[in-house]
Amino acid sequence: MDIRSYISGFVDGEGCFLISFSLRSKMKLGIEVRPSFSVSQHKRSQDVIFFLQRFFRCGGVRFSKKDQNYKFEVRNIKELMKFIIPHFKKYPLMTSKKDEFERFADICELIYSNHHLSREGLGKIIKLSEKINVDGNKKYNRQDLLKMIVR
Repeated sequence: MDIRSYISGFVDGEGCFLISFSLRSKMKLGIEVRPSFSVSQHKRSQDVIFFLQRFFRCGGVRFSKKDQNYKFEVRNIKELMKFIIPHFKKYPLMTSKKDEFERFADICELIYSNHHLSREGLGKIIKLSEKINVDGNKKYNRQDLLKMIVR
């Protein structure tokens, strides 16, 4: 089996593509967009987490004492665009996570080309993010964020 296909399969089951938002008064529109790709495993499987970091040649690994998990995470937009997104475009995911990844990649491309700095671009990002990590806990309601940028 090709290791690159294995990685895509592993991420299909264990990975997370997330777009989060923070209110930041220093930002032109008052909202910061933060894309994140991560994979977590219990400490007994930590080797795979460090392997992913070496394979992708980016990101960081941190340990959570609370749940005894290691987490590999990439948040840097340049690293996401250079290493993460090209991998999953070439070695696609097979589950419903594929749709989440495609929206995530679209959002990252918008951020990378600075569209998140305009009302129109940020609005598009917020709307696209509604269908990513649907079951996850969202700190800010997407409709409230959209109302904030219309002001």
